[in-house]
Amino acid sequence: MEYEKESIIVDIPDKDKNLQLIQNIIVTRNDLRKAHINFDFAEDELVDFYTYQIKALQSKLDYLTRLAKLKNIEFDLLDEKAI
Repeated sequence: MEYEKESIIVDIPDKDKNLQLIQNIIVTRNDLRKAHINFDFAEDELVDFYTYQIKALQSKLDYLTRLAKLKNIEFDLLDEKAI
């Protein structure tokens, strides 16, 4: 049996990619907020867990916002309606 590469490649329009990027930023920001809240109530080993989770989510958010800036996508991260 020979492997056959699928010939149909669907390309997502830039508008949809930008929307997906904004959605990922919003979800990551909300996850970061939750991690901060959980950290405030964490005990014992969970303190370390939430510390690493906050660091990872902050790095992800920094990357996504930098990517949005490179694509000249503007939106207000402080807008609570975007949550």
